[in-house]
Amino acid sequence: MANMETLVQRLEKAVLRLETLQPSGGNEVGSSDEVAPYVEAFDELLAGPMATYYKLSIEIGGDVATHANMVNEALKFQRGFLVTASQCQQPPEAKLTALLQPLSNKIVQIQEFREKNRGSKQFNHLSAISESIPGLGWLAITPKPGPYVKEMTDAAMFYTNRVLKEYKETNKKHVEWVKAYISFWSGLQAYIKANHTTGVSWNKSGKIATVSAGSAPPSGGAPVPPPPGPPPARAPVVSTDDTEISRTALFADLNMGTDVTKSLKHVPDSNKTHKNPALKTSAGPFASGPKPFKTATPTVKPAAKQDPPVLKLEGKKWVVEHQMNASNLVIQDTVLRQVVYVYKCTQSTLTVKGKINSITIDNCKKMGLVFEHVVGTVEIINSKDVKIQVLGNVPTISVNKTDGCHIYLSKDSLACEIVSAKSSEMNILIPEKDDFVEYPVPEQFKSVWNGQRLATTVTEISC
Repeated sequence: MANMETLVQRLEKAVLRLETLQPSGGNEVGSSDEVAPYVEAFDELLAGPMATYYKLSIEIGGDVATHANMVNEALKFQRGFLVTASQCQQPPEAKLTALLQPLSNKIVQIQEFREKNRGSKQFNHLSAISESIPGLGWLAITPKPGPYVKEMTDAAMFYTNRVLKEYKETNKKHVEWVKAYISFWSGLQAYIKANHTTGVSWNKSGKIATVSAGSAPPSGGAPVPPPPGPPPARAPVVSTDDTEISRTALFADLNMGTDVTKSLKHVPDSNKTHKNPALKTSAGPFASGPKPFKTATPTVKPAAKQDPPVLKLEGKKWVVEHQMNASNLVIQDTVLRQVVYVYKCTQSTLTVKGKINSITIDNCKKMGLVFEHVVGTVEIINSKDVKIQVLGNVPTISVNKTDGCHIYLSKDSLACEIVSAKSSEMNILIPEKDDFVEYPVPEQFKSVWNGQRLATTVTEISC
């Protein structure tokens, strides 16, 4: 009987796997009757926690079931890609991007489904999937795909914890759903460590990988998202202004002192017009009027590449980047340990709800920020025309290298310390009755040596 029960369980798992991995209609990257060992190991992962996740998703129904079918399609492609890798040599980067394009499209589809269903009663389920699903992009990550998957798994934990909190006393099926889903990602990390430690293991003696019609990239498609990280370093600004160059050269010459004349050539008297009048008549007439000039051909500069807008939680950091004309950006469901980093956003407004650790606005223009509570610091740097409104409290606001900053304080945040440097057009607005009264922040100072130290005071013109 015990052997019979074991056999039945194995058959059930096999059926679940077959249900989960239905025919993909030609969208798989590759297929073969012979399966490599690491493909078999991936199949075991699918037949285990992922099959359980899929089964429970269908039973829960609603948006969770719809989402699970999308995840199923992405996993079908992932398996097909691994089959191709086991049979083929690693292709060049351009072809690899084309091979991974269907997976990229699926990841985007899964994330967009969450965004289109923010009013769903199963929003926390959808968010857990949406935040972690980029982990399937480990296929394009080298040399450490495992840590990348771990980071994506951590991004889901905030929402899976909310699911557990909501259902642990009322519906155990949702609790099992969370366990199965997280177990899949933990298993995937172990699988990658065992089989693809530094990246996908291609067959060095295999054939050349080709892009089938079903996996060809659509026009204008985006590649698989790269792993999260700090924003790219910005190159220092190098001035090419002629005046600046001339000024630099002038100072260099002045620093030479009397040696500056050493490079000058001596002019003999025979070549001086005031000592040799004949030179005046022999020289050609001076041209009157402006010299003719050639019309310069205007140089058409290529349009600057616009980076895609980003609003997502990466581990403990909410990343908001490259938003343009977005007036209703909202970050909610925050926890105390999280931070917000806003980078290169223009003419946009961001609202941060709840209590959070810190907020940084970097290199933004015409940016509005509304937040409730910050326990650390709100920092504005390298920005222009920024408006900040405090609804709750904040201990410190720092303004650096910023032109145009209006800060609206609440009654609970009047004790806030505002530190500024290399900034202009700063105003603090204090609530009085039903309105705000504006107070400018001094920009001009007077410093005097008093015999013991340098005494600095605000000048009257700046008050």
